[in-house]
Amino acid sequence: MTSRSGQLARMLSFWAVMALAFLLAPTGVFAAPHASIVIDARSGEVLHEENADARLHPASLTKMMTLYITFQELERGSISLDSMVTVTKHAASQPPSRLGLKPGQKIAVRYLIRAAAIKSANDAAAALGDFIGGNQDDFARRMTRTAKALGMTNTTFKNANGLTAPGHLSSARDMTTLGRHLFYDFPQYYNIFSRRSSDAGVATVNSTNRRFLDAYKGADGIKTGYTVAAGFNLTASAERDGKRLIATIFGATSTANRNAEMTKLLNKAFEKARKNAPFNPPEAPAATDALVAQADTALPEVEDGAGKTLRVATGMDSSPRPLARPAALAPETVTAAAEAVDAMQDGILGALAEATGGEEVIESQATELADAAVPAATLAVDDVERASASAETALPAEGLPSEEALAEAVANLPADALPPDALPADPAAATATAAADAQPLPFQIASAAAVAPPKRKSPIYDDAATGPDPAEAPEVVSFSTSGDRHWGITVGRYGSSYEAEKALLKMQLVESATLSTSRPKVMQKSGGFEATFVGLTQDQADLACRRLQARSVTCFTIGE
Repeated sequence: MTSRSGQLARMLSFWAVMALAFLLAPTGVFAAPHASIVIDARSGEVLHEENADARLHPASLTKMMTLYITFQELERGSISLDSMVTVTKHAASQPPSRLGLKPGQKIAVRYLIRAAAIKSANDAAAALGDFIGGNQDDFARRMTRTAKALGMTNTTFKNANGLTAPGHLSSARDMTTLGRHLFYDFPQYYNIFSRRSSDAGVATVNSTNRRFLDAYKGADGIKTGYTVAAGFNLTASAERDGKRLIATIFGATSTANRNAEMTKLLNKAFEKARKNAPFNPPEAPAATDALVAQADTALPEVEDGAGKTLRVATGMDSSPRPLARPAALAPETVTAAAEAVDAMQDGILGALAEATGGEEVIESQATELADAAVPAATLAVDDVERASASAETALPAEGLPSEEALAEAVANLPADALPPDALPADPAAATATAAADAQPLPFQIASAAAVAPPKRKSPIYDDAATGPDPAEAPEVVSFSTSGDRHWGITVGRYGSSYEAEKALLKMQLVESATLSTSRPKVMQKSGGFEATFVGLTQDQADLACRRLQARSVTCFTIGE
């Protein structure tokens, strides 16, 4: 009796949370707080700002500071581009997006820079932080000190890659300030942010920002970022007719929405910017932190615990300068939405890691799903502005941010809140995963001599270098159920209709990006109840199955 009562209580708790989540989702409660700013890079004049001083989650925009400090050490001669970094266990354990580093592996600084700047690889950024700072905490403290020296008054860092952590916060104004310093303080390295792809030693890495770089005339950087708590962030720089602008957006609802909004902001700012604005570049701060040497005692390939050679920087050529501008007024009170996100962040992180393999992988997946709708090379400004107007009047067609946040709220329930048989088990799933991973997508033009990528345990799109080119991937949008949408998928057969419905709900939340336009349906067969999704195109059905199989979920396409 007690067991049945407990099971009933868990079921009621589950459906109560689900009902609340669906009721709240349309109101935007799960949307990340929004902020934006545009400045004239030549003079520092602010041309547009909205909530620019609100302390929010910077996500992978954080890597701009990791790279800034790395460039400082390169310029001082403490390290070189060919310096070999021994990857720590901490760096190798970072979630996607990843370069795929292993503990004890040695890799050149130049390759870590490329992976962090272009692919936004979390393990590469952490490896740089551990190499320069000795450990994550010490390097984060140096990041914060450097931020203060640059005039970033609302910024505190806790790690080198931007994964959500308590107290790891910045503002749109501060990230724009950092972007401006990167441009003026290290012009010899700035070009790294405009590269669409590059060799990172162990793999070729593709840019998370190449769609915007290709679509917007004059754009040449800088950095994207995404986490559930942050939303879709971007610091961008562009030059037209002798005018150089730098802008930052926090909390966009999707990659497409972020790029469209950035296009509108920059277009208006270029019209507003003065032709002959005064040239007043920021003054680079004096670097006072010496490189901390590492000891390799814990690494297996180092005999007898031999340590690295100590490299300590000493004298300085210049004295510290004043801050770039006076300290800003106290930041605005963080919005209710930001507080809600902060309160949920720990649970969101754990659930996201379980459902997707890490936070930054969503950025890669979202970019790949959005990039193919309009070829980047032919995307006109008018097209982007029309996309922005559409996004402002309705929920984004991709549905990713709100549905991902909804999925994480449900996935974060206690382990016993979901019945144990929510997903079917299939011993053949692992084999199906490898097979699906090696096949080209149905909409991808594959060479007959193409070599299948190696088997991976991580999600199918965690590595942009081995996944399909985002410029060729389909954008998941909402369509009517007419036309060629006569395909579907089945994700298992169950002993009762109730079990099948539970499985459909779980799949719809976990794989919302590809199933958001489908209709769940339970079909009674002689052997039980089949859980299916209908109303898909053949391409969407194939893609959904490939992604579910990569999560070890049984999936078959059905249709014409």
